[in-house]
Amino acid sequence: MLNMDIKLLRREESGQIIRTGIVGAGQMGRGMVSQMTLMKGIRPSLVADHSLEKIIGAFHLAGIDDGDIVVAGTVAEANRYLEQGRYVAVEDSEIVSQADGIDCVVDVTGVPEAGVKIAVDSMNNGKHVVMMDVETDVIVGPYLKRLGDRNGVIYTGSAGDEPGAVMELYSFARAMGMEVKVIGKGKNNVIDYECNPDTVRAEATQRKMSPRMLCSFKDGTKTMVEMTAMSNATGLVPDVIGGHGPQASAANCCADLNRLFRLKKDGGILNRHGVVEYVNGIAPGVFVTVSTANQEIAFELDYLKVGPGPLWTFYRPYHLCNLETPLTVAKAVIDGEATLVPMDGPVSEVVTVAKKDLRVGEHLDGIGGWTTYGSIATAAETYRSGYVLYGLVNKNAVVTRPVKKGTLLTMDMVRLDRTTQLYQTRLAQDRFYGKGTLLRQE
Repeated sequence: MLNMDIKLLRREESGQIIRTGIVGAGQMGRGMVSQMTLMKGIRPSLVADHSLEKIIGAFHLAGIDDGDIVVAGTVAEANRYLEQGRYVAVEDSEIVSQADGIDCVVDVTGVPEAGVKIAVDSMNNGKHVVMMDVETDVIVGPYLKRLGDRNGVIYTGSAGDEPGAVMELYSFARAMGMEVKVIGKGKNNVIDYECNPDTVRAEATQRKMSPRMLCSFKDGTKTMVEMTAMSNATGLVPDVIGGHGPQASAANCCADLNRLFRLKKDGGILNRHGVVEYVNGIAPGVFVTVSTANQEIAFELDYLKVGPGPLWTFYRPYHLCNLETPLTVAKAVIDGEATLVPMDGPVSEVVTVAKKDLRVGEHLDGIGGWTTYGSIATAAETYRSGYVLYGLVNKNAVVTRPVKKGTLLTMDMVRLDRTTQLYQTRLAQDRFYGKGTLLRQE
């Protein structure tokens, strides 16, 4: 993001303010509204949420006066208020996708079925899209990237999310000619595969979080989603299904990872290099572990206290989530560049694991629920074994065979909901890339 401060200042001085549409006024959207109001050259002009009260509350927290806040019920009303420079609240996300004055739309709903509609509608209306809903990206990201290309707009993941933060380190290392061996993120607690919204409800209430969201963190699903996004953007893959998840010390992170990420034959934990991984104990950081064949560079890295080699880790001890997202908006609008985009076709997938014994006829419940959690597997292994794609699991998915706790679900065990736009978009993505499909159309 070098020089972005200068570029945004120039936009401010020239009156070319980047008008941003935000869908979702929960914690992520609320913080983003406040962050944008502190910045030059960009503003949270139009915010959608099913609760107008949440939107107006977000504007108030950002220091916006009531006189500058309006509620719109139609696209025409929103367009008129945007031209007046007002801050607009709407209940219907379609208004954000269609409003003439919006340059870029940010999806922070966290709901894949909502995410795919917001992205498709926005890009078909000529708007850049920043996808904070990583769960959507790992299911249909390649399709959305191609749709953006076809419409001459940017589709991108967000700075601040772990995949975007990792991508900055990955690009930095590759630009210097380093060979990237491992990329990944920290996790701040050991995975609890048995947790559910009821077991975490008290903690979630105390932390002002949704119990399902907190559950998705604790059962590891969110980590697997983020690792899959990293994989799909770089081509690196999980070494084993679900990753190794070793323990390291935040105080001694780089030295620990330099040692852990050696191959097994050299005393490390990995079967191969070129992998994505997560590490307990170093959250909220992200890392890239590299090597070099050049002895002079190896000497310099040792001299610079990065470690004695043969592996060296670059570690960023923070990611600022939604607070960094406006920089991705600016990069898309000003530079025409993405922060994080998937490659052509999935490299890895988020697959589905039974959280408990499942009965025939039982309905599943998706991310952060009672019945399943997500894991990461290579796309090749997913297709070969017929694993169920986790992002397509919703409350209408039904178990068709008895399943034991801990089982990786396969397509012969579950009847998915084929009526959703997300399912049909993934089916179209599979057909386009010609790699076969796990899905059916009826």
